[in-house]
Amino acid sequence: MKAAIISALASTAIVAAAPTATKVKYAGVNIAGFDFGCTTDGTCSLTGMSKPYDIVTGANAVGQMNHFVKDDTLNTLRLPVGWQFLVNGQLGGTLNANNAGQYDKLVQGCLNSGAALCILDLHNYARWNGKIVGQGGPTNAQLADVWKQLATKYGKNSKIAFGVMNEPHDMPDMTIWAATVQEVVTAIRGAGATTNLILLPGQGYTSAETFVSSGSADALAKVTNPDKTTDNLIMDVHKYLDSDNSGTHTECVKDNIDTAFKPLATWLKTNNRQAMLTETGGGNTASCQKYLCAQLQFLNQNSDVYLGYVGWAAGGFSTTYELNETPTQNGNSWTDTSLVKSCIVGAWKGA
Repeated sequence: MKAAIISALASTAIVAAAPTATKVKYAGVNIAGFDFGCTTDGTCSLTGMSKPYDIVTGANAVGQMNHFVKDDTLNTLRLPVGWQFLVNGQLGGTLNANNAGQYDKLVQGCLNSGAALCILDLHNYARWNGKIVGQGGPTNAQLADVWKQLATKYGKNSKIAFGVMNEPHDMPDMTIWAATVQEVVTAIRGAGATTNLILLPGQGYTSAETFVSSGSADALAKVTNPDKTTDNLIMDVHKYLDSDNSGTHTECVKDNIDTAFKPLATWLKTNNRQAMLTETGGGNTASCQKYLCAQLQFLNQNSDVYLGYVGWAAGGFSTTYELNETPTQNGNSWTDTSLVKSCIVGAWKGA
């Protein structure tokens, strides 16, 4: 959630044993930078100190991605970007050649790294400059149009996944938001991206802990492909491990298994659906190594319903960032942070 406190517990039903596999299909890291300047009200600065960071040229993001895939054998990279950046602040406009071109260098770097999955993530919290999409702000058609453009550009590559929206929150009506998501899915599929994964985000910063209790799960379960199937429509969840669930502290206090991932797994199994944890993480501390490793191992043990996990975050973050996962470069070699090495990579290689 990174910037908000989420309470409320879901059901604590016990998950059935005997998962169908022993490791998730996808594991990796977020490569942040093109989302810099975006705040939780959906305002994304294009100027000043907080403007998007060109991490391809400024932070060797391509080198980072090559390291994660080739050295660590991770296979998934999530690529956050601000909606305003893509269209240069013109709501309803076409992809800006310069800005979208910068972002494309990151996307191509991901595809060329050998990653199995490159997730395009619109990092706007279901908003544009403070107003909710489809609920007084941008129209559903305006959000669907930017995704139509992205799907037209990238959708013929099966390695591309579409993350409809990062962390919606404070949504007055989940059924209205689900209708927005439906319009986006229809646009993406109509643009020719007929089999790519599409990640469906829910209420409450798409928290895994409240995904069922908030009504997100049931509302998004009704979203379908144009042929009325739900193939490759994946529930998109986030979960942090610090004291207030905000992802802003370097110490972790819980593994989220009983309060979040067991009850969600029960719903997923019952409804024959899958979810992907596209943001999780903590500080490079002993407490976060303990709890994050346990959380990710649970996902591995329930890989029939959990498709994968993606740590937050590498890319443009420096060592001063609480949840830094950016590897350190020394010549041609890279050194991972302790949390990435022990948990993000460790759970992947050790499963």
